[in-house]
Amino acid sequence: MRSALDSDFVTTTTASPVSPDPVRPARRALLTAGEMALAALVAAAVAAVGLVAFSVVDWPAFNSSNVTRALTTVGQVVALALLGLSVWLLRAGRAPLVAKLASWVGVSGFVTVTLGMPLAATTLYLHGVSVDQEFRTEFLTRMTDTARLDDMTYADLPSFYPAGWFWIGGRVANLLGMDGWEVFKPYAIASLAVAAVVSLVLWSKLIRRDLAVVATAATTALTLAFASPEPYSAVLVMLLPPALVLAWGALYRPGNVRGGGWGATLGTGLFLGLAATFYTLYLGYAAFAVTVMALIAAGVAVRANGIRAAVDPMLRLVAIAAIAGLVALTVWTPFLLALPTHSLAGSGTATHYLPEPGATLPLPMFDASLVGLLCLLGTVWLIGRAASSRRAQALGIGALSVYLWSLLSMAFTAVGTTLLSFRLEPVLLVLLGTAGVFGFVDATRWLILATSENPRIKAVAIAVGALGALAFAQSVPHHLSPEITIAYTDTDGDGVRADKRPPGAASYYGKVDEAILAQRPGPRDGTVVLTADTSFLSYHPYLGFQALTSHYANPLAQFDERAAAIAKWAESGSPDALIAAMDESPWRAPDVFVFRSGDDGYTLRLAQDVYPNDPNVKRYTVTFDKSLFDDPRFSVTEVGPFVVVARH
Repeated sequence: MRSALDSDFVTTTTASPVSPDPVRPARRALLTAGEMALAALVAAAVAAVGLVAFSVVDWPAFNSSNVTRALTTVGQVVALALLGLSVWLLRAGRAPLVAKLASWVGVSGFVTVTLGMPLAATTLYLHGVSVDQEFRTEFLTRMTDTARLDDMTYADLPSFYPAGWFWIGGRVANLLGMDGWEVFKPYAIASLAVAAVVSLVLWSKLIRRDLAVVATAATTALTLAFASPEPYSAVLVMLLPPALVLAWGALYRPGNVRGGGWGATLGTGLFLGLAATFYTLYLGYAAFAVTVMALIAAGVAVRANGIRAAVDPMLRLVAIAAIAGLVALTVWTPFLLALPTHSLAGSGTATHYLPEPGATLPLPMFDASLVGLLCLLGTVWLIGRAASSRRAQALGIGALSVYLWSLLSMAFTAVGTTLLSFRLEPVLLVLLGTAGVFGFVDATRWLILATSENPRIKAVAIAVGALGALAFAQSVPHHLSPEITIAYTDTDGDGVRADKRPPGAASYYGKVDEAILAQRPGPRDGTVVLTADTSFLSYHPYLGFQALTSHYANPLAQFDERAAAIAKWAESGSPDALIAAMDESPWRAPDVFVFRSGDDGYTLRLAQDVYPNDPNVKRYTVTFDKSLFDDPRFSVTEVGPFVVVARH
């Protein structure tokens, strides 16, 4: 017998004995899309109001005061109360519009206050402009400067990293009249808030609305805790659980007539297409999981009805791939067109990274924590309900796919690369955590039935669930504390450290920019800058000659060859020899050098890929003799710790 929890699983449940009416699914899809758009507008408005309200007060830094932490907790309680009100109204069948609006405001408000309040006193997002966040900020700065799908660093190359999230962010920055680095924080928070409500709308079309609110709250909180520093992938993490359920509904339709379920097929294809435009790794994982689903569905169909029954799920898989491919082309076309005329880098790619978590299978269900307990409950539920719940089947296949991907990633180390499986840990936590919420609801229902619907048992279960949710919610800022601290200790694009302490060398970037413009007036994207202080490119949209490391570099840019060329230039015996070597290079040569001044000359600190070592990057210094620039064809300007050398 199907559980009552699956009774509203509208996309993938029972088949009709008659051919489906194609108009009804199309109409339902349009209504769903409209509801998603309306919910997204509400979420964006909530985020905007919240972030503006936070910005009008001079708050103390999060890492030196508990004031913003206390106010974060207050805001979270209010947001959770709105979600609780929504669940109560939906369960009671009262004021459905009020319940829907309360759920939208509650979940988007939770995102806004959980991230926005701890970061209220800084202009930077989680992790500041350090390490990975440096190139992400650079990418958003590039997309703010141009609507073309250009590479974030290199001249005359299309973007290799999917530009979808960053391109939208660039248009938001243009609309608001903000710099790319400056819009990063509000845009990241708002996009997560929008993703949360879109996930809620999708869940509400698959399961009971009250249960959808609870599931979305859990998914959102887990995503904020474990994936939010990388916002463009976190939006996919929020959408992944209902998207997998939708995909299973498209591919596995026992007893259904041929021709049904194409709405779910379209939705799955659009989700994979979105992943392709936002984050390649999650596209790979999601496509892998959907393929596993199709193979399982085909196997079950063959066992029940013969070999011809495999045609339907495999045809749907092809349709999903085609839809996703068409969406992906919106951002991948320039790069694909450039492939025939460029050579790909043979080493130093983004997959050359194997930290310790990537060498073992993640087993969060055995961690001694609230999340570990939730994941353990989710694991038990996935196994126990695998034969009776389609949600359990979908989420279970998603979790199984994470483990299969991890094993493949470990196996790939034998051929000199990885599949970056450690980055799927947030996905696993969200899948198991979401399953844990369903398991808690199921266990509570069974316990109430076993006690003859004792109201005290019901009250205790509700209290335990609510307190557990609050306990985890208020731990999210604590979990993100290192990333929040860096947002306060890094120097922003205005040369300010938000914790009011002396800023770093980046405080001179404004004067470096002035020195470059004095020698090369005009648009910044017309000037190529060679510097080891690549965070300069995160704040100012100059083109770069070399990226931070090979792992963030466009594989068409020939990172290793460029590094060798820089080292060769440093060995030049005269200004004439240096200029000749630069002019002979196969790439557009630097117009400006931004050096550090050393005892022996002007220095650049560069990077080399040393995978399979961990750390996987080796730093080394290249020194240019000062006499190489003692020539009227160069101008030399000292700016704090920097030396700006412009070629005339």
